[in-house]
Amino acid sequence: MAKSPPARAAAPDTVWLARGRHLGPGAEDTVRDRLRELRSSAALQDHLEFDDPGGDTAGRAFEARWLVDDDIVVRARLDLRAPEGEGGSQDWVLVAEADRSWKLDWPSPATVFWPEHGDAPWDHDVVAGLRFQEINPLPEEDRALRRLLKECVRRSWAVHVVVHEAMTPDERGLRPLAPLLPPGLRHRVVEHRASPEQFQVVNWALYDLGVRVPRGGAVVLPATPAGPGVGNDDFSVRSVFLDGSKPAELIDAVRRFAGQPGPLPEGGEEALSDLREQWHLTTLEEELDLARRQVAAYAEALDAMTKSRDLYREAAELAHEALESYRESFGTLPSPRQEPRKREGFSLRALTRPLERVRDAKLLRPSSPADHTPGTGEPGGASAPADDA
Repeated sequence: MAKSPPARAAAPDTVWLARGRHLGPGAEDTVRDRLRELRSSAALQDHLEFDDPGGDTAGRAFEARWLVDDDIVVRARLDLRAPEGEGGSQDWVLVAEADRSWKLDWPSPATVFWPEHGDAPWDHDVVAGLRFQEINPLPEEDRALRRLLKECVRRSWAVHVVVHEAMTPDERGLRPLAPLLPPGLRHRVVEHRASPEQFQVVNWALYDLGVRVPRGGAVVLPATPAGPGVGNDDFSVRSVFLDGSKPAELIDAVRRFAGQPGPLPEGGEEALSDLREQWHLTTLEEELDLARRQVAAYAEALDAMTKSRDLYREAAELAHEALESYRESFGTLPSPRQEPRKREGFSLRALTRPLERVRDAKLLRPSSPADHTPGTGEPGGASAPADDA
């Protein structure tokens, strides 16, 4: 029987997560230049970079901290994996955590480490061929389309939206959805477009995911496959007018999907642990607070050990008192009882063996004189007749 995968930890509402890929070389230099730019403009409190030798994420790590809403501290970490070959692409993982629940209207942490505008190819999803801030046409081949959508659900950390074009849109209808989203979603959403003739094919591909896109509408893909069938319409939109107007209903569906509680994606728990447990950019006040909390924890542990020792001593004294009272009342303690000898089971052979020994003794014993007639040497009590003279 196949074992079900272990349940993943719930995503805290204070956390912002993203994962992507930078194509080509120069990822580290791009991040350094961006952090220095924001530090010089006082948009950041501080930033730091260091080697990250751990496991599959071996590469370079960057930390930054800044304020939102004037007094809420945000701590963020970007991990860049080692390049895939010389000058190859680099996967990145970005996790940020605020002191309060995250608001999607806050600036995107991605723009703290990456340039918001420019030619740097950092905004690619880990699923090959997809970008965050552009329209991604679905493949024309049926099997490739189905394979792509399944891979998006299983591997990507992004929110994937499938929009069906009721008719071929003009230039106004080819504007991507990303600029219309709140800042906290612009680098976490991948927009797919299905052409008018792909309506049946895309719903065939979506069948295993448990959702369906309406004709001329849109649907947000589930974070995990819901199983074969159709019936989850919580995040579908019946009509999306691709005429340049703001699709308010679709934006609302994406916001609701991103704001719902759910588990951390695969690998997200490790990224969050690295941010919390290996944080370097601490202030003097934070270090003092950490020291106070450690002292309090040590004092609590010492107090618990002292109480445990006192309870053990008290229990030992009570046991000794009880033992003395027993001796005074009943005298010396009785010696331990010996174990009763184990009875052997009944054996017919053991009963007949003595009888056999008696019989054998009688057969081997020599005859006595009384058993023979005098002068003749023959046994018997009668004497033989005498010969006539």
